Amino acid sequence: MLLARDLARVQQEPALLDRVRVAGGDIRVITPRPRTTRGSPFCAGKEWLALEERFMFYSGGIALVGTPSPSAQPMAADPAMPVNGPFSEDFRWATLLDISGTPIRFTDGQAKVFEVLWSFKGEATMAELIMPRAGLTSAKPSDLFKIKSKDRQGQPGT
Repeated sequence: MLLARDLARVQQEPALLDRVRVAGGDIRVITPRPRTTRGSPFCAGKEWLALEERFMFYSGGIALVGTPSPSAQPMAADPAMPVNGPFSEDFRWATLLDISGTPIRFTDGQAKVFEVLWSFKGEATMAELIMPRAGLTSAKPSDLFKIKSKDRQGQPGT
């Protein structure tokens, strides 16, 4: 069980979940409900309990209110749901709750770069290692994030 002040921090630092993982058991994450939430924020094996909805003060302590009931209809998986920190499972989407609740969509190449960067677990690395590992021919990751002149309409400074 993990009690945290902020759901976004748990999503951005998945290593926190590894600290509380017990062999053969699911992880329960308890946090206050963020302003914007879409479905379940975690994949299978991790259960999120919204503090305000699932707990109450009772007899000088805190008590769990009810138990989660499985839904009658399975929910369609949200392809943009954050799984790897702010990134979706396939790295094609990122949700930055501090900026916007709307997910950001990436191109296939951008998603491959983010997936490779995620695999380095925050360690500094060189573009010469990133691009071949992502299966891309461009020399620099920044080439994939440039706005082309045809797409600049309505952009500030154009």
